[in-house]
Amino acid sequence: MAVMGGRSIDLPVGLDTAVGSLPHVDIDAAVAFALARQPRLPAAPSLPQRTPLEGMVAQAAWGVSGVTLGADGSITVVPDELDPTAPVGDPDLAGEPFATLRAFLDAVADRTEPVKLQLTGPVTLGVALHAAGADADRAFAVAGAAVRARAAALLGLAERRAPGVPLVVVVDEPGLTGISHPDFPVAPDHAVDLVSGALAALEPGALTGVHCCGPTDWNLVLSAGPALVSAPLYGGLLLAAGSLARYLDDGGRIAWGVVPTDGPVGASAGRLFRQMSTAWCDLVRAGCDPVALRTQSLVTPACGLATHGITQAERVYGLTHQVAARLHDQAVGIRLSVGA
Repeated sequence: MAVMGGRSIDLPVGLDTAVGSLPHVDIDAAVAFALARQPRLPAAPSLPQRTPLEGMVAQAAWGVSGVTLGADGSITVVPDELDPTAPVGDPDLAGEPFATLRAFLDAVADRTEPVKLQLTGPVTLGVALHAAGADADRAFAVAGAAVRARAAALLGLAERRAPGVPLVVVVDEPGLTGISHPDFPVAPDHAVDLVSGALAALEPGALTGVHCCGPTDWNLVLSAGPALVSAPLYGGLLLAAGSLARYLDDGGRIAWGVVPTDGPVGASAGRLFRQMSTAWCDLVRAGCDPVALRTQSLVTPACGLATHGITQAERVYGLTHQVAARLHDQAVGIRLSVGA
């Protein structure tokens, strides 16, 4: 039972899930794909190939005062019109950027098992607003307020469309990869505060998590208080072994992006599982509990699959499931051996 960072949700051992985006252009086909291939914890897909408005930044910037979205998903900012106190438009998430999300929630309305949703994080949105011309202070103030409002809107939509379905909501923060760079436009402690605020806005209705698709300072990210962290296997988590040990002791969960998504998918499930096990051996030597590592871990692709083909996505999901099945069998064996 996971209880950190929001509501209590029973997450069985050896779960596989996804990071979010899929290459489909048909909403119904994408939703069916997600539900069929990861039935225990399906992830709501986004479809940037269907419309760029389902891209991460476009979804986050939708309805923000002072921001205009292009048909290609690009954003244009009028700095003087950015206002962190202004309400965010489309509070019901009825617009085009959320069409696939709405369809997914309708499809899972009768579930009793959890589902996974994602929300673009405030650091990533702030970086985009700053790059589009806003000064850093205003960009991140607006981003923090907008994401908190969008978090409330997301919980509200889920309650209307799929009432009672347990939610795992992960704040997606690729922008955190630059957090340690001296020219990063926001101080690391402020970035953590922004992420923590987004998690707090989600905690009334969901078990919360943070995903970053590349190396970052995971010691800082863990201090934001997520119940789940999600990262590629070699995305820097191994450098935060001490913090991870304490995090696991407190009941935290880790979604390991074991299946690569940045190149050809050629590895076997056995090889991927061995790579994960090797990484875990390093963590155990650094102080992590080997039982907690196996019983509090999930398996995912390393990142989203919007730029892949559907056949490749099928391959990635298949490998993810096979690795998760091996993890499940090993974790159950460990529990039996220790009498858990």
